[in-house]
Amino acid sequence: MLKKRMRSVPLNFIRIGDSFWKKHIDLVENAIIPYQWEAMNDRIPDAESSHCIENFRIAAGEKEGKFYGAVFQDTDVAKWLEAVGCSLAGHPDEQLEETADEVIDLIGRAQQPDGYINTYFTIQAPEERWSNLTEGHELYTAGHLIEAAVAYYYGTGKRKFVEIMSRFADLICETFGEDKAIHGYPGHPEIELALIRLYEVTGKKQYLETAKYFVDMRGGEPNYFLEERKRADYKKIFPEFEGYLPLYSQSHLPVREQKTAEGHAVRAVYLYCAMADLAYEYQAQGLFNACENLWNNIVKKRMYITGGIGSSGLLERFTTDYDLPNERNYSETCASIGLALFGMRMAQITRDARYVDTVERALYNTMLAGIALDGKSFFYVNPLEVWPDNCLPKTSLEHVKSIRQKWFGVACCPPNIARTLASMGQYIYSVSEEGLCVNLFIENDCELRLGGETYLVRIKSKFPCENRFTIQIAGDAKLPNLWIRVPAYARSFQIIGTDIEGTEESIKASEHRVSYKVDKGYAHIREDVAGKTLTVTFDAPATFVRANPLVRADAGKVCIVRGPLVYTFEEADNGENLEALYIDTRQPLVEEYQENLLQGVVKVKAQGKRMQMQAWSEDALYQEIPVTLEDITMTAIPYPYWNNRGKGEMCVWIKELL
Repeated sequence: MLKKRMRSVPLNFIRIGDSFWKKHIDLVENAIIPYQWEAMNDRIPDAESSHCIENFRIAAGEKEGKFYGAVFQDTDVAKWLEAVGCSLAGHPDEQLEETADEVIDLIGRAQQPDGYINTYFTIQAPEERWSNLTEGHELYTAGHLIEAAVAYYYGTGKRKFVEIMSRFADLICETFGEDKAIHGYPGHPEIELALIRLYEVTGKKQYLETAKYFVDMRGGEPNYFLEERKRADYKKIFPEFEGYLPLYSQSHLPVREQKTAEGHAVRAVYLYCAMADLAYEYQAQGLFNACENLWNNIVKKRMYITGGIGSSGLLERFTTDYDLPNERNYSETCASIGLALFGMRMAQITRDARYVDTVERALYNTMLAGIALDGKSFFYVNPLEVWPDNCLPKTSLEHVKSIRQKWFGVACCPPNIARTLASMGQYIYSVSEEGLCVNLFIENDCELRLGGETYLVRIKSKFPCENRFTIQIAGDAKLPNLWIRVPAYARSFQIIGTDIEGTEESIKASEHRVSYKVDKGYAHIREDVAGKTLTVTFDAPATFVRANPLVRADAGKVCIVRGPLVYTFEEADNGENLEALYIDTRQPLVEEYQENLLQGVVKVKAQGKRMQMQAWSEDALYQEIPVTLEDITMTAIPYPYWNNRGKGEMCVWIKELL
């Protein structure tokens, strides 16, 4: 661990102008936030109802009615407000801010006299407060509301929402603890990392201490959730929790003893985020070691090449090492977002770029796949292979959707994507008094305040279409240190420095190769870079990647990866029955940028074979017929953009022609 943790640059000091990301980020303000506001107010035709704004009006006593939705329905509002806060940090919008202020006022009016906020328990079951931590999601919901309040404060400077949530956080701290009324912890982690963020804003140490209590208590004996479920007055909420196992909620062991990622994937990575934060705050090496063990288990044995995690459609959970099926996996969008949050914390604590490699993979692939290019439809589940005809209700594949959905009854993913896109600036840089780390190669202008000095940082980039970008840093003082990430996929990485000398009449530019030392995946530059243009180049051609043979679903198959992007084959380019294709890895891959395809992408062409069907009649299911193959040219597109051209088959892993 570093003694001085690095931090992200505040969002109001960074402006993204990137050709790859801007088309997605601009959607937050122009499409996603307005669309989700309509969804939360039940104004999207033919979409599943949300009712979450209405729930708050009922809880505030302003309307009559019953609670509608999942027990955690309030989190849709919370994540929407968090996205708004992050968006306002970079793009002030008076009308949007006014709407958000009205929602915050509504939440304040729904707050109970003791500070409690939760529309389900306020409207439907006030006598059941804190009685079902296993399934009730009270602390999870509180966590998302707190995160929203912190984001809104950073985005607008307004403290009202923070004050509302501080009252609720005070109640939580007064209720839970060794010498308090309840000795439990949340069934769905989230409050832990939220309390730490609230501590950073308010300086109230009890928030940090309560987060630590929740993490330290988890997995102790007797198991809190099993004991809770034995109570005569325990009321079940979710039928699928019958036969509850502590493994599902990462409460099977004390967190410091956990070595494999288990249970519900989103719960797991939210917990690991808090563990990483607490390990740094308390310089707890044992807790940090557990974070490293869990991270390594995920990325080395339980993660899809797209950065997706949680392979089981049943209970949205991790299963066992190398169990990574392609057509029936879950890989919830929220889980990859949580993985990115966990990885960024680990990178900032260690200044180790290997964590950012995975963060980048998750953001560029699974997170982006979760939303259509128009920002108005979404994937909850992110498979690596789809045959639309067999994604049928009441089957083992009913969780897989072949087209993005307008909304979900459980709609955690759409607003989670919104808050992630709105806060992409937090991933680009890490900064401390020691200097600046460049993590992602996203074009931006940034004002950096470091050690009493102000620096203006500019990155110009067309990555990942081009593996070249420039960095300019201006300031009155020398930047102490500059670290530029060297991605694991980069070949022939080099940095060229350009100095401009002379007068307007006689300008001279001189170039030199910048010397650096690779330190934990970062090119560490010690020379003074002020006033220079640094040009970073590397090769990252499209290449064939194979899985460990222990990944049974991918044995004998390959996929195509170009830089951070995983590629996939669609029916739109390659015809139906993608399982009948074989790819020839002896033939070179050909890259082609196509501006009018999916708003501009590099597509990849490969040579291969297709099984011929002429000898088969439609009424012959099995026959002794030899395989005959025909030559074909196959086309692959970036995985995040699949299904933007209509319904059809999709496949990431293709059989290799041997």
